[in-house]
Amino acid sequence: MLALEDPYAVVYRQIHAVASSDGEEVEILERSSCFGGGAWSLHHYSKGPLVVEARSVGEWFRYRVRAGRSDLALASSRRSAGIEAVAVRGDEVEITYAGLGGGGVGATVSRSRAGDVLRSSVSESGGGKVGRGTIVLPRRERIAVGVDDTDSKTEGATWSLVHNIAAKVDRPEARYVSHALVQLFPVPTKTQNCVSTVVEFAALPGKADPMLAEFRDLLERYTVSEETGMAVYRGFDPSPLMEYSQLCRTERIAYDLAIETAARTGTEVVIAGRGLIGALAAIPFCGRPLASVRPGE
Repeated sequence: MLALEDPYAVVYRQIHAVASSDGEEVEILERSSCFGGGAWSLHHYSKGPLVVEARSVGEWFRYRVRAGRSDLALASSRRSAGIEAVAVRGDEVEITYAGLGGGGVGATVSRSRAGDVLRSSVSESGGGKVGRGTIVLPRRERIAVGVDDTDSKTEGATWSLVHNIAAKVDRPEARYVSHALVQLFPVPTKTQNCVSTVVEFAALPGKADPMLAEFRDLLERYTVSEETGMAVYRGFDPSPLMEYSQLCRTERIAYDLAIETAARTGTEVVIAGRGLIGALAAIPFCGRPLASVRPGE
């Protein structure tokens, strides 16, 4: 006879916390096992006082929040669940969720059992009760890897190669969390569609270098271009590269500007072919694949 091990728990596959350097802001990334449940949470959680931005990116639900504690003022059907508290404590991030009824189940068991959770404490939930759950996650940093020009007129596709490499090097110390194709200005040297690619990792501080070395090795092995570019940005907010990116999306720019921009923004040049121009332009669109595919204006 078929049986359900836990009929009321839909456990998130992964949850990560990417913190700013000062610990004042955190982006919570939840990899859902049920999109419908994640969408319900997104609707209610986005109304919480601590939430600055909430959005879905495929199977990932992302909440940019301020550190602190708030009164959610839970109300059935209007604000049934939310993020009640966020605290950055050294190399850990503590998140408390609360919810009414089924929202309390999501706030407790569904998140406490997710991958990469270090430890948790939960109250009873379900029915008419208010459920609360606190999870503790390793503090992570954002690593954005921009790549361009890996193909030729006859073979290859940068976006697919970069995705496959990112999936291959994914590990607990550096989780692969997003992929975006970035539409660039159609320069004469383009292969076909003139897009670059950025992939994003949520990494434990100081633990990303082995992953990045493997990423570079695989990229150099499988690229079919002599002009491949690869750049790496480490930081909570890659927006310092957005002005350059928008320029690259609206006109043809010189290679020297890419080198100058990398130095000014602290972006590491890993492979310095002509594709570096587009690789840098991709980085500020990490985690925003719906915006990045639109032509620049």
